[in-house]
Amino acid sequence: MNKSESKYFNTALRMNEALIALLEKKDLEFITVKELCEKAGVNRSTFYLHYETVSDLVNETAELVNSRFLAYFSEQCTARAENLGTQERKDLILVTKEYLIPYLRFIKDHQRIYRAAFRNPAGMLSYARYNNLKKHVLHPILSRFKVPSEVQKYYIAYYIEGITAIIKEWLNQNCADDMEKIAGIIEDCVRPHENVYET
Repeated sequence: MNKSESKYFNTALRMNEALIALLEKKDLEFITVKELCEKAGVNRSTFYLHYETVSDLVNETAELVNSRFLAYFSEQCTARAENLGTQERKDLILVTKEYLIPYLRFIKDHQRIYRAAFRNPAGMLSYARYNNLKKHVLHPILSRFKVPSEVQKYYIAYYIEGITAIIKEWLNQNCADDMEKIAGIIEDCVRPHENVYET
């Protein structure tokens, strides 16, 4: 990376972080270019050198968050998720500690991003990411398990809303509980085991 590319990347990163910080406090439609520039420590002309609109910055920030997120998973996890059609059914159960621990580690390391996403899902393009998750991961898995298509939306609502509720509660506690504990709770809520809490 040459000096010019490095400077461009550094400015873009500052703009991404400024957007995330502002989204924690207010809705996207009320965030101005002036505020973004002040937060990032750049001038308006620099903003417009990088982006035509705030929407361009939102898209870039969402891509950055997604690439950071994927980096937390092993190559094996990523390959399995990318090849759902060829995996054995036993390998299609993704609500396991193998997948949950990297997910929870990312959340713990990036609490600001998740607080912004929960406070302002449209601003962080959360709905678009959930739609991709539904289309490319959850529907294909449920189909492989022969869950009728007309009821798949209910299964998906249960998984997403249930796991999201646990994550929100964990964030409310500043992620103080151990990741293994939270992963175990999510696993047990989705696939209960007998006598989990017996001593």
